[in-house]
Amino acid sequence: MDLVPALQEPLKKVLGPATAKVMAEHLGLHTVGDLLHHYPRRYEERGQLTHLADLPMDEHVTVVAMVADARLHTFASAKAPRGKGQRLEVTITDGSGRLQLVFFGNGVHKPHKELLPGTRAMFAGKVSVFNRRLQLAHPAYELLRGDDPSESVETWAGALIPLYPATAKLESWKIGKAVQTVLPSAQEALDPLPPALREGRGLVSLPEALLKIHRPHTKADIAVARDRLKWDEAFVLQVALARRRHADALLPAVARKPTPDGLLTAFDDRLPFTLTDGQQKVSKEIFDDLATEHPMHRLLQGEVGSGKTLVALRAMLAVVDAGGQAAMLAPTEVLAQQHHRSITEMMGELAEGGMLGGAEHATKVVLLTGSMGTAARRQAMLDLVTGDAGIVIGTHALIEDKVQFHDLGLVVVDEQHRFGVEQRDALRGKGKQPPHLLVMTATPIPRTVAMTVFGDLETSVLDQLPAGRSPIATHVVPAADKPHFLARAWERVREEVGNGHQAYVVCPRIGDEEDDPRKAKKSAEDEAEKRPPLAVLDVADQLAKGPLSGLKVEVLHGRMHPDDKDAVMRRFAAGETDVLVATTVIEVGVNVPNATAMVIMDADRFGVSQLHQLRGRVGRGSAPGLCLLVTEMPEASPARQRLTAVASTLDGFELSRIDLEQRREGDVLGQAQSGARSSLRVLAVIEDEEIIAEAREEATTLVSRDPDLTDLPGLRTALDALLDEEREQYLEKG
Repeated sequence: MDLVPALQEPLKKVLGPATAKVMAEHLGLHTVGDLLHHYPRRYEERGQLTHLADLPMDEHVTVVAMVADARLHTFASAKAPRGKGQRLEVTITDGSGRLQLVFFGNGVHKPHKELLPGTRAMFAGKVSVFNRRLQLAHPAYELLRGDDPSESVETWAGALIPLYPATAKLESWKIGKAVQTVLPSAQEALDPLPPALREGRGLVSLPEALLKIHRPHTKADIAVARDRLKWDEAFVLQVALARRRHADALLPAVARKPTPDGLLTAFDDRLPFTLTDGQQKVSKEIFDDLATEHPMHRLLQGEVGSGKTLVALRAMLAVVDAGGQAAMLAPTEVLAQQHHRSITEMMGELAEGGMLGGAEHATKVVLLTGSMGTAARRQAMLDLVTGDAGIVIGTHALIEDKVQFHDLGLVVVDEQHRFGVEQRDALRGKGKQPPHLLVMTATPIPRTVAMTVFGDLETSVLDQLPAGRSPIATHVVPAADKPHFLARAWERVREEVGNGHQAYVVCPRIGDEEDDPRKAKKSAEDEAEKRPPLAVLDVADQLAKGPLSGLKVEVLHGRMHPDDKDAVMRRFAAGETDVLVATTVIEVGVNVPNATAMVIMDADRFGVSQLHQLRGRVGRGSAPGLCLLVTEMPEASPARQRLTAVASTLDGFELSRIDLEQRREGDVLGQAQSGARSSLRVLAVIEDEEIIAEAREEATTLVSRDPDLTDLPGLRTALDALLDEEREQYLEKG
């Protein structure tokens, strides 16, 4: 394959070793091509200034503004006892707000000469607060003279000044100058889009798009360039996923058709309720997949409590009926034990194969985790290799080399993003042929994210709650504005306990962290306005002595010994504890139908999806659930608006859209990407829904026609760049 020499050129050859080193270490840019794809975050117009009023705290920013006023102060200090210490304070303005710049010591001379009132410049630095005013200490700056012939006219010629994602080590304008150096190479960029697709959609060529995004003359230039580059990202990613699906579809698998009147029929007959329409529809999709001779790859999305486990269990029973075995992988031992308990309870005597009292069609259901005793472990492994156990539930201990199956037909993975590609492949190797795969997630994923992040899986959604689940009322408790609301919250908890129910109190922190004096010092300065997050141990203590005195209060958090955790959960499940004060360890899989109330302290410190997951722990029985989101954030703050959104809807898909719109794309994809840098730079997963859907169709058509992309060298090159080591993991995530 012919590489594109100009774009593969290492930056150190073009820009020199010092700049190249900073770009590699801080921005992950190594080649000319990487730098050309490092797009401006936004653009400043010569005549229009950044809103200083909206500057984010503690972030590295670049602003374009005018000097309003500059004053040099002389003061005595330890180093300059005779009053020779100097501090230059410069106030800059943009019409919307003012910002103070401070220079000290020897650093004052140059700015004192250059930053005269009326001068316009770009300033870059980290925003901090001093005496309750925003300031930049020792910012880097670049004057915008515009009339100085010695200045590179090219750099500032455009009316639009590109501002790049920068770091303290490399300001935006230095990146801009480096881009200027490599921009001629853009002419040699190989186009990944098939000509028919590009022409059909009226998209500009790749060289033109790169030129216009880095050096636009008008806003229309930026729009044209972004439209084109969004298509590149969406299309290359969807081609990679389509090829993966295509390759998976060619793999052989054993078709697993359930025998009539077997284990599945016996199980359905003993269910005390009928399946919801949604459960029946999703089950049919799964059974249709299992009946084919290619491995199923399906993502099952369902709200907490929508009955995913039941759907997965029926699929497992169908495979056992067809003579195979099924394995369920859980992310933690606690969850594996919980699944094992609930599945054996649901199956009753059908889970007692080979035992006295086992039913006619029964099979064995075994648990396999890392902390099991040797004898129990040896017995479980024996049951697997002989085929006595039709179903095994465990953690990734299941994937170890020593574990052998008689005939593994189906793997169910709970909570997708916690399993990496190595585990998925290791499990595949356990079957005589690749087993069918069903991935379950309780995090509602908007359709486009599913198409982007889980694009190699077909998706099924369970979106109705089973009968008998109670509605959950959610309210925001503004503790700072209305302290009596908080007092009322604790009264409500006492009322629930008085009615024979139980409650959770969730806190963001445990509270036994080492007191690191450096951290304390940092927070005193940085967080003059912010107190540390509330901690489980402190809150439990205060509640037991104060508003909840007389009730049985226990704590649960991740640093406790596993046996202690189990004991606490058992007591809570048995109804011996009234109130459980916990961290988010209860977020996944804890099922106590008698718990009806949850109070989330410092709720603004949790993400939208996390709050929704936590809330799903109450209202699991017949009594209605209550969730109180306690916050000290003011009414107008974004954090408070987020909480209001959570309180206003129980629809997880709606919330995950809100969550995505409020967070940066990279964070969301990051979860699924095992930490790899997001390959999406201009594509916004929510806004660009149509582009992603169209790109998926185009990619699927192209790959089915020409899976090796023989006629598209540009696309192959782009795929290689996307599928380099770190991103390989992202596409094959778990």
